[in-house]
Amino acid sequence: MTVTITSVEVHDVRFPTAARGDGSDAINRGDYSATYVELGTDAGPTGAGFTFTNGRGNEITCAAVRALAHHVQGRTIEEITAEPVAFWRSLSADVQLRWLGPEKGVIHMATGALVNAVWDLRATVAGKPMWRFLADLPTDDLVASVDFKHITDALTPDEAAAILDKGRDGLADRLATLDRDGFPSYTTSVGWLGYPDDKVRALTRQAYADGWRAMKMKVGGPLADDLRRARIIREEIGPDALLMMDANQVWDVDEAITAMTALAEVDPYWIEEPTHADDILGHARIARAVTELTAGRCRVATGEVAANRVIFKQLLQAEAIGVMQVDACRVGGVNEVLAELLLAAKFGVPVCPHAGGVGLCEYVQHLAIFDYLRVGTGLDGRMIEYVDHLHEHFVDPVRTRGGRYLLPERPGYSATMKPASIAEFRFPDGPAWR
Repeated sequence: MTVTITSVEVHDVRFPTAARGDGSDAINRGDYSATYVELGTDAGPTGAGFTFTNGRGNEITCAAVRALAHHVQGRTIEEITAEPVAFWRSLSADVQLRWLGPEKGVIHMATGALVNAVWDLRATVAGKPMWRFLADLPTDDLVASVDFKHITDALTPDEAAAILDKGRDGLADRLATLDRDGFPSYTTSVGWLGYPDDKVRALTRQAYADGWRAMKMKVGGPLADDLRRARIIREEIGPDALLMMDANQVWDVDEAITAMTALAEVDPYWIEEPTHADDILGHARIARAVTELTAGRCRVATGEVAANRVIFKQLLQAEAIGVMQVDACRVGGVNEVLAELLLAAKFGVPVCPHAGGVGLCEYVQHLAIFDYLRVGTGLDGRMIEYVDHLHEHFVDPVRTRGGRYLLPERPGYSATMKPASIAEFRFPDGPAWR
């Protein structure tokens, strides 16, 4: 059956989260938003995708998706899968829009929204959840989906194929482990920067009671406040649970080292985004410093705003990160995420995807599961971020039990939003914004 994409609908969906302090960190204060894409077809099945944004920024990504939509509308699934890199480049290297990147920022996020919608459509037509669809693909098809341009000095197609072929060994046993136990996770919901101390304590205590043994807090405010809040969380979770910290790029390199010298007291497992996202050498220097400060117990994590596979390549080559945090839609969708997962496996760095926001948990559960099944093949150091916000707006929301993600079961990428939620929170005419 030939499936032709006949329409591309774009919705500006925004949720009023700022007033409650949800999502607040050292830099960002805003309303969680999604540039939401629906692909209609002549065969019935539809595809859904989005990119996560913040408040007024959403109108810009919506415009970018509309500017790129002609590369998708009118194409068949068969045409796209026959030349997946050519399709991907038609979006990421549009001859008139690439100048606004290249391969970064708004255009790349819009590319991700459209590319993810196409992958959702492919998995839906196949009748499989995305993680299963990817895990079942032949090695040649997966390798053919990756654009290796600018990364062959770190990863060649032959190396990628070898990683994926090896990933078939023991796959059934790994799947049985996930089916029985779920996928390890950590929660960020306890430690938003805008929460008062009593709320941090109450949320931490409840999360621990619910089975979470890894929690993340935001830092980057006054250092004394950061340390006080960290002590509260550590007091509630005890010495054995993991405590991660996220500075959201607010520090300079020396400032980050100074801050971590003080925060090392509470035994952090990682410091996330300690400085500017593009500062490869700065991250490398901080990584060396925190390793020395903590005798190797703390590591640097980053990647949620890393623009593309080339930035990840450099972070790995410079030994600047101990945890890779790919984002499902900051980069150019599934195709580019495949490159990043394979790079991480080549360099032996665990992937803990960035989540939270609108729908990111729904997306990245599939990527992390696929990574474990076919690429990284181990759970040591691997966790999926969990934030308990906005899942109720999705048709196939994430499910957790005892601090672990459960395997998604419905076909597709879990990206479909409920029509009632789109109508309620569509900006500016939805009832939530009148």
